[in-house]
Amino acid sequence: MLSINIQTPDAVMQILRDNFKAKRLTLKLTQEGLAKRSGVSFGSLKRFEKTAEISLRSLLKLALVLECLDDFTNIANPEKIEINSIDELLKVSKVKSSKRGSIK
Repeated sequence: MLSINIQTPDAVMQILRDNFKAKRLTLKLTQEGLAKRSGVSFGSLKRFEKTAEISLRSLLKLALVLECLDDFTNIANPEKIEINSIDELLKVSKVKSSKRGSIK
């Protein structure tokens, strides 16, 4: 079945920005307090909360302090494959042995 994704990278960035700000406020942290605790510059944090622009490293530092770093480990996980027979196992083994992608 064809999957339709109506979200754009910009929309996801806005959602992340809003979620991070809400989490900061829930934990009763000021921008300055979060910046100090995370090691992210105050200017970078202010820019993130205004424009949603931030480096991945800084975003992960903020996530650590805001107690949501583990959420990032679930991004882009490969699909879990259910194996019901030896034939399926052999087929999966052949696919997994490839180290490069292919053009489809």
